[in-house]
Amino acid sequence: MAKNIKSESSLALRLGTWGLPILAVILFIIFSIVLPNSYPTFSNLQGILSNQSIPAILALGAMIPIVTGNFDLSMGYGVGLAHVVVMWFLAYKHIGWIWICLLVVVGGALVGLINGLLVEFAQIDSFIATLGTGSVLYAFSGWITGGGRIVPPFKGLPTSFTNIFDYHVFGLPMGFYYVILLVVGLGLILELLPAGRALYVIGSNPRAAELVGVPKRRYTIYSFVAASAITGFAGCLLAAQQQIGNPSLGSEYLLPAFVGALLGSTTIRLGRANAMGTFVAVAILAIGVSGIQQLGASFWVTPLFNGLTLLAAVGLAGYSSRRRLKAGAEASRQSMENKPTN
Repeated sequence: MAKNIKSESSLALRLGTWGLPILAVILFIIFSIVLPNSYPTFSNLQGILSNQSIPAILALGAMIPIVTGNFDLSMGYGVGLAHVVVMWFLAYKHIGWIWICLLVVVGGALVGLINGLLVEFAQIDSFIATLGTGSVLYAFSGWITGGGRIVPPFKGLPTSFTNIFDYHVFGLPMGFYYVILLVVGLGLILELLPAGRALYVIGSNPRAAELVGVPKRRYTIYSFVAASAITGFAGCLLAAQQQIGNPSLGSEYLLPAFVGALLGSTTIRLGRANAMGTFVAVAILAIGVSGIQQLGASFWVTPLFNGLTLLAAVGLAGYSSRRRLKAGAEASRQSMENKPTN
C-alpha cells in the first residue's frame, strides 16, 4: 500500500513538472500533421521566434514581481510608452539611437521604482498601484503623440537600429537570443544567488522573510525596477519592429505576458514562478497561436486560446499538487501505523 502511494505521489509530481513541456510537443505534432506544408518549416520557426520574442521578454519581466507575490499591471502601457518615446526621439531629435534606448531603459527603471515605493511605502496593493501608474503612462503616450501616430522621417530609421530586432544570426532572429539571455540570467539569479533566494522567501512568507533578516522592502522594490527596465528594453525592440509610433499599441501585450509568467509557475519548479518555466509556457502559447492563425481562425480566437490555456494549466497543476499532498499525507499516516512500538 505504501509503495502504491509513493508511486502515485511520484507520478503526480512528474505530471505537474513536465506536463507543459509534453503539451508543447503534442501541440507541435498536431499542427504539423494538420498543416504539413507550412507549419513544420524553418520559415515558420523564424516567424514564431520573431513574433513571440517581445511577449516572451515581457513575460520574463512580469515573472520577477510575481516571485515576490506582486503584480505589475503597468507593463502593457509601459512598453507602449517606451516605443513611442523611442520613435519620437528618432523622428524629431538628432540623438543616437543607443543613447535613446539607454534613456528609455533608465526611464523604465524609474517607473518601476515608483511602483515599488507605492507598494512598499504607501502600502497600496500592487494591482491598484500599477494599474494607476499604467493609466498615467498611457496618458503620457497620448500626450506625446497628440493622439496620432509618429511616422519616421522620409529616409527611414537607421539600419543599425532596426537590426536590433530584424537581424538574424545563424538564421534565427535577434529576439530569440535576447530571450535566451534573459532566461539564463534570471535563472541563475533566482536559483543560485542570495538575492534570488530572498525574493522567493518574500513571495512565500513576507513576515518570515522579515524575521530572518531579509530586507523585504528593498528586494520588492528591486523586483519592480527590474521588471520595468526589461519593459523599457522591450519597448525599444517594439519600435524597431513596428517602425512607427502608435499610442494605442502595448496594452494587448499584457495578457500574453501574464499568461506566460503564471503558466511558468506550473512547470519545471512546480508552484514557483521561474525563468525556464516561463520560457516553456511562452513556447506553448507561441506554438498554439501560430497554428491557430495558420488555420485561418478569427482574431478573437487568440485571446480565447490564451485564457483557456491558462485555466487548463493552472487547474492541472492544482490537481497534481493536491494529489501529491494527499499521497504524501497518506504515506506518512501509513508509516506511523506500521512503526513498531516498544
